[in-house]
Amino acid sequence: MTDDELREKLADLLTRDQSDPEVLLQIAYTNDSLGNEHEALPYYEKVLAAGASDRLGTWTGYGSTLRGCGRYEDALAAFDEGLKEFPGDAGLRTFRAMALHNLGRHREAVQDLLMLLAETGQVGGYERAVKFYADNLDLTF
Repeated sequence: MTDDELREKLADLLTRDQSDPEVLLQIAYTNDSLGNEHEALPYYEKVLAAGASDRLGTWTGYGSTLRGCGRYEDALAAFDEGLKEFPGDAGLRTFRAMALHNLGRHREAVQDLLMLLAETGQVGGYERAVKFYADNLDLTF
């Protein structure tokens, strides 16, 4: 979809019932797609308060947008809240690791990503070793 098509969609959405969480979520997503992250945030917050059907997408989008706006602590809190509802979700965990990195918590970010890779079988059969090294990043022999 082009930016012009997204702008048309946003204009249409803004004329609809903004108490509908699904409309609010589409407004948030469209603002994000247009690079209007700061404008998307209040819509994500309204969606979370109202209870949209796509809670996972809402938590992911909200946390990612907070992170993109430089609100790293808030982003981390959003990802943590999302993970309470969707424990282990790979998307939330990945974006959470990025927020940890932004907060200077690099070791924890790398550990979390290594565990995610091992848990999802993305390390070519080395799951046990990668899990071990995730907890022992600086180990040498």
